[in-house]
Amino acid sequence: MTWSDEAVTWATAVTLFLLVCRSLRVLYRLSLIGVALTALPFSPPMLRDRSLWRRYAGHAPSISILAPASDEELTVIESVTSLLRQDYPNLEVVVINDGSRDDTLKLLTEHFALTPVERNYNLWVEHAPITGLFGSNRDPRLLVVDKVNGGGKSDAINAGINVARSSLICVIDADSLIEIDALQRLVRPFMRDPQATIAAGGAVRVINGCRVEDGRIVETGLARNLLARFQTLEYLRAFLFARVTLSRLGLLTIVSGAFGLFDRRVVLEVGGYSLDTCGEDLELVVKMHRHMREQGVRYRVAYLADPVCWTEVPETLRGLASQRRRWERGSIETIRKHLGMTFNPSYGRIGFVSLPLILVADLASPLLAVLSYVLVPLFWATGLLDTLHFQAFIGTALSFGVFVSMSTLIIDELEFRQFSGARELATLAVVAVAENFGYRQLNNLWRLLGIYDHFRGNTVWEAIPRRGFSRSA
Repeated sequence: MTWSDEAVTWATAVTLFLLVCRSLRVLYRLSLIGVALTALPFSPPMLRDRSLWRRYAGHAPSISILAPASDEELTVIESVTSLLRQDYPNLEVVVINDGSRDDTLKLLTEHFALTPVERNYNLWVEHAPITGLFGSNRDPRLLVVDKVNGGGKSDAINAGINVARSSLICVIDADSLIEIDALQRLVRPFMRDPQATIAAGGAVRVINGCRVEDGRIVETGLARNLLARFQTLEYLRAFLFARVTLSRLGLLTIVSGAFGLFDRRVVLEVGGYSLDTCGEDLELVVKMHRHMREQGVRYRVAYLADPVCWTEVPETLRGLASQRRRWERGSIETIRKHLGMTFNPSYGRIGFVSLPLILVADLASPLLAVLSYVLVPLFWATGLLDTLHFQAFIGTALSFGVFVSMSTLIIDELEFRQFSGARELATLAVVAVAENFGYRQLNNLWRLLGIYDHFRGNTVWEAIPRRGFSRSA
């Protein structure tokens, strides 16, 4: 078929526009890498001498770990056991059984010898009714809250916030394990600058493929499941580059719901977790930014790359799609709720940089990505686009995606040495190439569907199938 000059010009212009958008994304990612390279070496090393830590342990603020659990019978014992092993003074572990329909509460009761207890608490933030409180005869630091299911993680965390007794609250997922010294590392910003620090996040890594015994990771490894391997790279990129950089620049708007430490007083001042969003972690931190800016006081939201939490990721397409669609809905919900902050000088760099970045990354980016996957090959196949422009577009997308992933692996190996051998690194290097052929495209499609879900009012939260920690795969 012979096309008119106008049609060819139009197709070329659209392709160049999409290429410019992708190039701008490339420049943004390169800037993240550049800042991360300067930030990571200057991260102060953790004092590994236990005697030195104990010398200053008396000055460490009290921490209540809040672990919401809804149908977590496969992982809850190992997870709670790891929490109670934390090498941290003045610690409380609050497990919130959020109306589990499986044996979560039964297993907790049997393993930790739970008995009913009484505790006075105020209903500072909203949540579904609490039906019982249970203490452990084996470890007095453990409190289990049994409550009516409130329809989401936010409701369960709010119940934990009300009953907690510590000045800091650490929010984690009940299907996660945190390393034994993770709280020692994560609390550092609060000890250095207690008046200003309101939140701090740590790194989240993929536990699939690791061997877990009695609540401890005894051997790290890669999952055999290809989807889990793709996510291993994703988590490394997100927590090694983006969050290090955004924290360094004072632009961090998210502390992962899987592992975050918060000033309980400030969380109560903003009303706790919102119950009308599925992106509770992002929305809470944006609310805290908003509150502190409106109060006109100095504050800080920090990220540290060395405190590590290990979490199970979905290994099925259906489970992963549900998760990514939910994440996207949460981002759009937060942007809409706080749209008045965007480009508002009252909110400084958060309003002028952070929120517009979320708007571009979570609304425009998946739309442009899916359009490029459809239009550019179609233009080339029908003769509207010449081979040179087509190759330029594909080459830019592929080479940069591989470059970022390889850079992540190299920096992670130099800084943290998570992987035990060259074979695992080589496998992930192959995965870094393979993810460009289908996986990235699926992710953008799921994100686009998440936007669609939001605007049509779909609030369904589909449970993600779990395998538990007992198997390494």
